[in-house]
Amino acid sequence: MRLALYQPDIPQNLGAAIRLSACLGVGLDVIEPCGFPLTDTSMKRAALDYGDKARLIRHASFAAFRAAPEREGGRLVLVETDGALRFKDFQFSTGDTLILGRESAGSPGELYAAAQASVRIPMTAGLRSLNVVTAAAVVLTEAMRQTGAWEKLN
Repeated sequence: MRLALYQPDIPQNLGAAIRLSACLGVGLDVIEPCGFPLTDTSMKRAALDYGDKARLIRHASFAAFRAAPEREGGRLVLVETDGALRFKDFQFSTGDTLILGRESAGSPGELYAAAQASVRIPMTAGLRSLNVVTAAAVVLTEAMRQTGAWEKLN
């Protein structure tokens, strides 16, 4: 199971995603360009002391991400407010990568076109969306439950 952020534009959200992936033992893909300078210093600041514990891979582009060896054999599952299925109704598998779009602009057409599935989190009518890392945590929790990944953690 992996988590991917497409061109994140809020450094604190990247930091939270690094911490989430480190604590839950899932890989994290960051698809650049980011909406902020992604330097070693900014990464350390955003990740606090979790950066060296995360399995983070940076990709220069979406094409580079799609061609990465980590992507072989797994599905790309888009987490989006207009996803086709409620996340609880989707059958996750261990090779899946959950991908989330930009905080400011959502998911572009290339994410929809590349994804083998899209899921959504049901919300109260009239509200727009959750924070991107909060949404990732909600869906990742269910994906880990379905695949037995929780049993591998302390």
